[in-house]
Amino acid sequence: MASPTPTELDPSSELDAVADRGPLLSRESQTLRFLLSNEFGLIVLIAIFAGVFSLFTPGFTSPFNQFTLGRTMAIDIMIGFSMMVVIVTGGLNLSVGAIGVCAAIGFGWLVETLGLPLPMALLGALALGATLGTVNGILIVRSGLHSFIITLATMSIFFGVMVFLTHAEAFRIIPPEMSAFGKMRILSYVSPLLLISIAVGVLLTCLYRLTPLGREMLAAGAKAAAAELSGVRIGRTFVICHSLSGVLAAIAATMVVARNGAAIPSMAGGLGQDWLLPAVLGPVLGGTLLTGGRVSVFGTFLGSAFVTTLTNGLLQFRVGEFWLQTWLGGLLLLAVLIDLARRRYLARGGRRMA
Repeated sequence: MASPTPTELDPSSELDAVADRGPLLSRESQTLRFLLSNEFGLIVLIAIFAGVFSLFTPGFTSPFNQFTLGRTMAIDIMIGFSMMVVIVTGGLNLSVGAIGVCAAIGFGWLVETLGLPLPMALLGALALGATLGTVNGILIVRSGLHSFIITLATMSIFFGVMVFLTHAEAFRIIPPEMSAFGKMRILSYVSPLLLISIAVGVLLTCLYRLTPLGREMLAAGAKAAAAELSGVRIGRTFVICHSLSGVLAAIAATMVVARNGAAIPSMAGGLGQDWLLPAVLGPVLGGTLLTGGRVSVFGTFLGSAFVTTLTNGLLQFRVGEFWLQTWLGGLLLLAVLIDLARRRYLARGGRRMA
């Protein structure tokens, strides 16, 4: 008679074997999820397009272009963050560009007209951005209208009031240390503005992963009614998200001022509309759901970086502005359709979305 196997002698040994394989299976599952994620796809796309541009456009790899690319990338990333913190609630902030222009002009006015020192002027610009964002949030909560409608209206209101008060004049007397900061190079390639965007990204990651407020924002975006029953103050959370969006838009605006050496009303296009496409593209490409409840700070960072790299490379190829906007618009549509197909596929497979 054959001797019993170890499993027959001790049934718990099979459980121990499964438990031993558990960490390995978990690591394999995590690796598979990362390979299927938006973040990995963006890393591959950035590497591919950067390689193509490097081969066919010699100026792409020059130290000056790499510095310029990083500086522009920092601003686009911050613009993406500004929209991301509102998309996480299932809303939109179409006034991102208008708030940014108002903050930049407010900064220029505080410096040139009132003669405030640089730190106080920067705080004033951030406070103005937070105030305008708070106005958006309060109007949305009190009216019950979708943020698309409210921020579409305030985009015109904010920009119009700013033009009326300043007569559309630029403020060009900027503290020299701020202009020097915008032109500074670290190791000949890296702009310190990019380091600021990285630092803000780390702070936002900590907000969503480690703080009760961040979890409330995610809960409010996923299922507002259920979150409210759990004690989350939905209206207050929405207002905070829009206030944070205003602050981030103001940071992006001060970056533009540091890069340009002046606060110009047309820095974000008419009504600030030039910021809208990069503001939405970064979060959507990065995996932040338009329906709310899921956020990817790292994905937004990579999405904005990809948009900047693609824009810079196409300009190196001397692609016209019209065709560039066509490319970016098509990219946004493709990203939304791919995300929709991905969610449907995972739902049919009975698996949780990565």
